[in-house]
Amino acid sequence: MTTTDDILPRYVEIQRELEARIMSGAWPPGHRVPSEHELVELYGCSRMTVNKALSALANAGLILRRRRSGSFVASPKSQETVLEIHDIKAEILGTGKAYRFEILAREARRAGPEDAEHLGVAPDTQVLALTVRHFAAERPFVVEERLINLATVPAAKAEPFAAAPPGTWLLDRIAWTDAEHAIRAVSANAQTAARLDMARGGACLVVERRTWQAGEAITWVRLTYPGDRHRLVGRFNPGGLRPGAREGTKGA
Repeated sequence: MTTTDDILPRYVEIQRELEARIMSGAWPPGHRVPSEHELVELYGCSRMTVNKALSALANAGLILRRRRSGSFVASPKSQETVLEIHDIKAEILGTGKAYRFEILAREARRAGPEDAEHLGVAPDTQVLALTVRHFAAERPFVVEERLINLATVPAAKAEPFAAAPPGTWLLDRIAWTDAEHAIRAVSANAQTAARLDMARGGACLVVERRTWQAGEAITWVRLTYPGDRHRLVGRFNPGGLRPGAREGTKGA
């Protein structure tokens, strides 16, 4: 006999069906989840019902939802990048300091050997190269050198980046599924020292990162911070970052 307790809400039924595809491996990490419109057509239900199902999967950490990009199957926690991809603009504003940025250089071009190596793409792939300087309370905070793969993000070519810096713009629009970080210390050359208002030869903290969407390169970025004004901070447990903790640079 079927009781009221046996009847699941429609969104839970949809959630469980989608979860089964993820957990079985039929939808691997990086797989694009059908859009809300597609799921509405598939299940013959309202968009609100589909949205509740997707929100439940996102809250469980099984999918990533990105505005304008859609939803993607998340990587298992054990495979997640150690460093969180943080928004420089939000990070600076979060300290209570005024923020601004300026684009020092911009060029759409075919990837040369160095570009191709940085992004992990074939030579001659169309890329957008940007150099950006970020300020906190009118003091140079970090210099960003970035390559965007225009095969993956074609809209970047025409984007003026007037309202938001490239990193913020990408995080708002493109869902990344994998990331790789490398951290090192370098001495500031004359150009870097001038850009960061520091002594030539001074120590710099450099973070290089590549991100992908389902195996397709999105961007490569090199972030150069004045070493005496920044440090990396994060709290860990054996499973990774502590709940609520995050990795990032802290300005002095």
